[in-house]
Amino acid sequence: MAGGVIAIIIIVLIWIAGCLNILREYERAVVFRLGRVQSPDKGPGLIFILWPIDKLVRVSMRVITWDIPPQDVITRDNIPLKVSAVVYFRVINAQKAVIELENYRYAIEQLAQTTLRSVLGEIELDDLLSQREKLNLRLQTILDEHTEPWGVKVTKVEVRQVDLPQGLQGAIARQAEAERERRAKIINADGEFQAAEKLKAAAQVMEEEPVSVTLRYLQTLQQIGVEKNTTIVFPLPLDLLSGWIASASATRLGAPNPKTVIPAEPSPDGEKKV
Repeated sequence: MAGGVIAIIIIVLIWIAGCLNILREYERAVVFRLGRVQSPDKGPGLIFILWPIDKLVRVSMRVITWDIPPQDVITRDNIPLKVSAVVYFRVINAQKAVIELENYRYAIEQLAQTTLRSVLGEIELDDLLSQREKLNLRLQTILDEHTEPWGVKVTKVEVRQVDLPQGLQGAIARQAEAERERRAKIINADGEFQAAEKLKAAAQVMEEEPVSVTLRYLQTLQQIGVEKNTTIVFPLPLDLLSGWIASASATRLGAPNPKTVIPAEPSPDGEKKV
């Protein structure tokens, strides 16, 4: 009799152990009772089910990171590439993720690979290299639209690496160098244009205020005096020399031309003829 009671107690303890389940904070449980899903989802914490009538399926609600292996892609301008990416997704509806798909993670992995190849095949290489953010957003939008009926949310897609053909890498490097040279020339020309504008404005100010020329002259003399130079050059503004230049020109133009004097030849009678 005592042995039967002990056996019953052991069976009850085993049944209770099968009925009690502890779910972590990031887990949810989908319970099936005789094959029918019980709503709503269970968890987190201590969950009691009627084992073995009820069957419990655990689903993680954390973000899952999956690396898309390198895919062979041919762009719209017929350039073969190998492109790898990374996808971030999470389950937002545990019942749909369990009921709609046999293995939701495998389904999303396959969908991500095919979507990556199809989307990159519609763009050119320059867009792939320069518009990475727009491309990532487009991939996320397409994947999220397909996974929403499955109860899965694609939170982010990042194109991680683009492997170019060896011969194309040199061409792209030369193109980038030419682009940098073009930008440098444009910046240099813009700087010269701005400097010319400033010089023009300074000339207009000096023309309106002649005193500024003298002040600039004195400033230059002060700078020369501070420096330890063996040779000192004194710059003189043209307006200071204009008076002297004008008087010298007038003197040179108004002076009489000297007459040429021909010496007299002596005559046979001793008189000089001029």
